[in-house]
Amino acid sequence: MANIKCSVTECAYNSNVMCDAPMIQVNHCGSEESNTSEETQCDTFKPKQ
Repeated sequence: MANIKCSVTECAYNSNVMCDAPMIQVNHCGSEESNTSEETQCDTFKPKQ
């Protein structure tokens, strides 16, 4: 997978500010059309335990 930077330190897949999830899924945030990054969300997020 490509290098994906992640600043969400609460995510279990965050490894030194890089995402180490086997895949990522990004979806719309509330609407069916997104025009900015703020209108999207990472659904791969998994909280650290």
